[in-house]
Amino acid sequence: MSDNPDQIRADIERTRNELGSDVDALADKVTPSKIVDREKAKVKNAFGSAKDRVMGVVSDVQDSASSGLDGVTGAPGKAVDQAKGNPLAVGLIAFGVGLLVASLIPASDKEKELAASAKEAAEPLLHEATDAAKEVAENLRGPATDAAESVKGVATDAVDAVKSETASAKDDVTQSATEAKDRVAGN
Repeated sequence: MSDNPDQIRADIERTRNELGSDVDALADKVTPSKIVDREKAKVKNAFGSAKDRVMGVVSDVQDSASSGLDGVTGAPGKAVDQAKGNPLAVGLIAFGVGLLVASLIPASDKEKELAASAKEAAEPLLHEATDAAKEVAENLRGPATDAAESVKGVATDAVDAVKSETASAKDDVTQSATEAKDRVAGN
């Protein structure tokens, strides 16, 4: 430890800034909304990546189709070549084609009845899912509060430690200054 008061003050200020940064980072890491945001970003990136790959295949097919009849006859082979080894892309393409075909065929009365009954049957499940989500949110509230209290406790302990270290350093500086004064006065 240095005997220079300015150096001690600079060390204390640096330590205080580091503690503040650590506390902020910890609080950011345990905040439930930040956790949800990070998870949502992961899911969006995964779907965006898959979408980009599929849209690349579709774009290539469209480019091939626009180049004429030769391009159209080669487009399925080209799409298959690009989708090879990527089952997610193949599945998404098949789903898209199925969705397109299904949208072109009008729904029958039986399908409408089945859709209505499925909707009615799903109603309780929707309520259960909503209740479960509320329960999860309630259950997370306690740990989040505990984490915030823990961070607050660590920060308080850190501040106390800095205060104690500052007082000790001040006493050391005062004692060194007194000893130096006595030595100078004694010479």
